[in-house]
Amino acid sequence: MALVIDNILLQVVRGTIGDQITIYERNGRIIMAKKRGPSNNKPTKKQLEARYKMKVAAAYAKVIIQDPELKAYYKSKAGPGQNAYNMAVKDAYHSPEVQDIRFEDTTVVVTAKDEFRVAEVEVKVLDAADVLLERGKAILGRNGVDWYYKATGLPAGGKVIVVVVDLPGNGTVREVMLE
Repeated sequence: MALVIDNILLQVVRGTIGDQITIYERNGRIIMAKKRGPSNNKPTKKQLEARYKMKVAAAYAKVIIQDPELKAYYKSKAGPGQNAYNMAVKDAYHSPEVQDIRFEDTTVVVTAKDEFRVAEVEVKVLDAADVLLERGKAILGRNGVDWYYKATGLPAGGKVIVVVVDLPGNGTVREVMLE
């Protein structure tokens, strides 16, 4: 790959020359690179999974940028050379992260993070026999990272299941055993 600087001929040329060189522009820079061809190797299972995940992310981005409010949100997150579509694909490709689950009396405090925005946190409380006692949505705290759910009780030997979901609907599930 070569970056072209101050060449009058290549300022207006784009495309492929023969079957050897491709000239294109990215972020205002002209790039000359060896032409790439299709691979003869069969894709691995991981590659197929990544392709499927990217296909789903691209489909999400196409739909979501039709909403002016969400398009403006993603555009505000874009850097140089990026747009709302790129950011929507990036958001759909990555799941949110549960950083911490702690208990303050009967309140479950979940620290959740996503590069863009965590849409909701659901908390389920189960007893020792895995019977669902209660479930509900947590409320976002003032710091914008901690989510609070006030449970009626946290039974010893039971567990708490936390589901964190971002704007595209990617979910992350964590379980914590109660003592």
